[in-house]
This record gives sequence, C-alpha cells and structure tokens, in this order.
Amino acid sequence: MAVNVDIVYKTVLLILNKEQRGYMTPDEFNKIGSQVQREIFEAYFEDLNQQVRIPQTEMEYSDRVAITDEKIAEFKVENTATHTSGGVFTLPTNLYRLGSVTYQPTGPYPVELQRVGRADFYNIRKSPLTRPTTNHPVYLYEDNQLLVYPNTINADVSVQYVKKPEDVNWAFTTGSLGQLLFDSANATDFELHNSERTEIILKILLYQGIVIRDPQIIQVAAQKAQQEEVNEKS
Repeated sequence: MAVNVDIVYKTVLLILNKEQRGYMTPDEFNKIGSQVQREIFEAYFEDLNQQVRIPQTEMEYSDRVAITDEKIAEFKVENTATHTSGGVFTLPTNLYRLGSVTYQPTGPYPVELQRVGRADFYNIRKSPLTRPTTNHPVYLYEDNQLLVYPNTINADVSVQYVKKPEDVNWAFTTGSLGQLLFDSANATDFELHNSERTEIILKILLYQGIVIRDPQIIQVAAQKAQQEEVNEKS
C-alpha cells in the first residue's frame, strides 16, 4: 500500500503556507522526497536487526519484527535472471538485497541454489563427491552477477530480492491560468508502507527547513521525527 505523493505534497505545502514559511517547488519536493524515501527504506534493515535481538510480544499486530518485515515486504519481488554466457547470469538493475535463488530443472519443483564464497566456488568442484549438479547447484554472487555451477544451466534461474524504491514524482501539467495541476497518470507515489506517511512529511519539512534556512522548522520537524522514532522503537 503506497503513500500518495499528491497528499504528501499538498500537506507539506499546507503546513509551510500556514506558518508562512514560503513555497516548495515540485522539483524540490521530488528530490527531497526521493531522498527521504531512501533514508526510511534503508533504515528498515538496521531496525529489523535491532528488533530480532529484543523479546517480542505475542499480541497480534504488535510484534515489531513482523511489523518491520511487513514494511520491507512492499519491496520484495521475484524476477528472472538474464543469462549472458556459460553459467553467468545478470541480475535486475533495481536489486537492493539478494534473497534466495532458484532453478527450475526438469521436474515439478524448483531447487534452491546454494550460495558459496569464491574459494568454495572453485574448491567444491574438484571432488566428484562435492561437485554440484543440476539438482544441487551453487552460485557465486559478485558484481551484480551470478556465476552458476554447473555452467550447463543457461535458463530458468529466478531470484527473490528486495528492490530499490523508485524516485517519487509529483507530476503536473500547467493550467490556462498558469496554475500547476497534478498529473496522476505520470506521477510516482512513495512506495513505502502507508504507516510511514507522517514520517515522510516530517522529514521533508526538516529538509525544507534546511533549504530555506529556517531554524524553527528544522527544530520542530526534528523533534517530532525523533519522537516518532522513539515511539516505534521503545
């Protein structure tokens, strides 16, 4: 469930205008909004790492590990790796973190490839007992590519991964009076979970306060953003 880019932009403008703090252009909003989205997105993984160390409640809807994983789930996708040469596959360009890799051999069920390091990738093939087969393949992950062994595998390799968020875009057309009209057909929403809308608005205001050099906006937005974070993690 994405966060509507038009609602966020209009809310930010409403707050700025109410406090007589100036105007934020669509270009400024798109750049700052994309930066804010990346910050929130990248923080999910550290948050998840911290939460798994803490005992969690068994109450439904209150398990913070599950809540954080639900936010990351907005970016979980499956795609096909592109074969380029013997055993070499190129990964999708929007990949952020690689999950499992599977291969569909002849048979009803796919098999999961085992990830190995470079030393193991070379040594594991030396012995007939450990040499990978199409039913037990391995891969080396380097430079956004998969080196798959046995290298007779040249198709049907799928990857499950967390993708990068796309840049947000409050697209617009110009009306007859020179006004900016929201163009929903060409807009790109925030891909973050809908629960992040308040956090997004506060962080955009924080950055806009820096842009226009308004210490009061910076202070208020920073305090509220910090309180939001404390409430989520404490």
